[in-house]
Order: sequence, then C-alpha cells, then structure tokens
Amino acid sequence: MDTDGKVASIHTVGGIIAGYLSYILSSGVIFKNEAIAVIAALVILYILGQLSERLFGKEEVNGLSGWLWSGIVPFFFIWIMVWVIFANLQ
Repeated sequence: MDTDGKVASIHTVGGIIAGYLSYILSSGVIFKNEAIAVIAALVILYILGQLSERLFGKEEVNGLSGWLWSGIVPFFFIWIMVWVIFANLQ
C-alpha cells in the first residue's frame, strides 16, 4: 500500500473514533456540549496528522496538500457519518 493509502487508513480509523467520541460528548452521556465534541475531533485530527508525518516522513505525506486529500477529507466524512449514525440510533 502506498503512503496515501496508509495515511487515509489511519485517518479513517481516527474518524470512527472521533465520531463515537463526538456522539458521547454531544448526547448527554457525560455532558451535552456539541462545541466540545467538535474541538475533540479537531484535536484528534491534529494528532493523527502529526503521527502520519512522524511515521512516514514529511516528504512522503507531501505537506499540507497531501495531508488535506489523504487525511483531512476522509477523516471529515467518516467522522460526520459515524456521529450522525450514532445520533440517529438514540
């Protein structure tokens, strides 16, 4: 698998985790605050970006433009999808 696929895979798993965490933080399980849920997801996204650059090297990830298409876009769509699915199950 090439580097773009690996970065996308890491961010997809992170998006699933962030979606579930956002559901927990916004549904009232711990407390009800959607802003904290979004901030938590952004923190997870930043950590995953730093992890990807350290694992594969900054040159392999291609900086912000490579991270945007291989990391941020898959993370965002998976995060929103998982959050909505769990919110609708409630």
